[in-house]
Amino acid sequence: MPFPFTLPTTSSFSFSSSFTCESHPSLTLNASTHRGVVRDSLKKHKRLPATSQAPNLPSILSNLNSYLPYLLAVDAGLSSKVVSGEEVSVVLTSTPTIEWRPTLSDHAVPGKETARVKIQSLEYELFFALSTVGYTHTLLARSSLHPLYVTSGAPLSAQARTAAITTATKHLLDAASVHDYLARRAEGLTTTSPCADITQSTARAMSQLALAEATLLAVLKDDPYPAVVAQDRNANDREWMYKAPEIPKVRAHLFARLCLAAADHAAQASSLCQSSGRGVSKLNDKLLQYLEDFRKTSRAKACRFFGIDAEISGQTGNALGWLRCGLQELGVELKEAKKGLSLSRMKKDWSERREDKKIERGTNWGADAGRLEETRVIEMLDAKWTKVNDTMLTQAVPSPGTLLATLPSGRDMHAIKPYQLPELGREPLEAMRAPPDRSDDFGDEQLSSDDDERTLAPAPVGAFPSTPDEDRSASRRSYY
Repeated sequence: MPFPFTLPTTSSFSFSSSFTCESHPSLTLNASTHRGVVRDSLKKHKRLPATSQAPNLPSILSNLNSYLPYLLAVDAGLSSKVVSGEEVSVVLTSTPTIEWRPTLSDHAVPGKETARVKIQSLEYELFFALSTVGYTHTLLARSSLHPLYVTSGAPLSAQARTAAITTATKHLLDAASVHDYLARRAEGLTTTSPCADITQSTARAMSQLALAEATLLAVLKDDPYPAVVAQDRNANDREWMYKAPEIPKVRAHLFARLCLAAADHAAQASSLCQSSGRGVSKLNDKLLQYLEDFRKTSRAKACRFFGIDAEISGQTGNALGWLRCGLQELGVELKEAKKGLSLSRMKKDWSERREDKKIERGTNWGADAGRLEETRVIEMLDAKWTKVNDTMLTQAVPSPGTLLATLPSGRDMHAIKPYQLPELGREPLEAMRAPPDRSDDFGDEQLSSDDDERTLAPAPVGAFPSTPDEDRSASRRSYY
């Protein structure tokens, strides 16, 4: 949590090859220059190892925000609209052809990278650029939350934990605003989207998902139990030697309704992402599974908080019943005290260790939407309350179906603010009235993606770079 998006890459493109601006002759050159910077930064980001990608995200976001005003100015100039108090006039000379590699669409061939799609409209260029902005905000939220789940270092203080969650919430709300703007803008389109990544339903779904993740972070900020479980698994923690973990009272009923609201948003996102077909017209199974896991995890959290509310009131039997509801939502069987080896227990321990290694390496962690973490919390509370109920209170535990029928409606905490498009300032716009000082050759590059470079003939093993492969036999047939 949040979803580990993969940033798309794009081909080279020269605006001067398809557009001319009579009022501001240097506009197309500046647009091509900033787009080239975005393209290069996305390519370099894709090549970086997973541990080095998070520090590179602010640079990508800055490059995208620098490119968008020029792209919007060219788009506005096609309709002779006013930009920063000046009328911009852009003429279309030829149909543009731009390529983007979608990252949310399904793979036409399993195990092979999704092929690039060709777009011939600045509208879809804007959709891809703004979608990348939204993905980058979500990835920045992930990088802010990553220290909360690392168990190899010293535990974060309460102030550092709150600051990390606040920063992540801001990024998620910004992502929700960007995707919401795209969904509203797509309502006026009459053409068919070239891939599932930039359809109206996908933009609306990503907006709902970001809002759901931000809502759940409002609960995580004041939820002490995940931190207690992480602290118990941290080998570097020494606080247990002199004091027990502090678990303050929480506003359990309010948190439960917030979790139900997050589950509702995730359910809406999941329904918007369901589509028939295969390939670029369908979203990949990884995203669909994440949405379903997020919905289940949110409902399980709501059940846990209802259980905490019941336990505070002295109703331990009902509290245990709510925990059973949470495990049922997660699809986890109740943990029983067994001696000896158990195949299910070994499988669960192996999956937990694998997730812990992902967190330590910073690669694809949280792809289960926090399902494993919530399972740990519920099992910890279940063991604690079962011991109390079996030895002291002996209250009856109601069935999960009886309690789930009493779930209230959710309660929203955040509202999506309108996204403000970046606009060129008056001074840069006036400077572009001068003729361009160099040619626009950004569309002449041959290598447009990483896979193009991989198709080049590799150098012989053990030789210097650029050494011709002269020692190999001309025949490729087997010796036998």
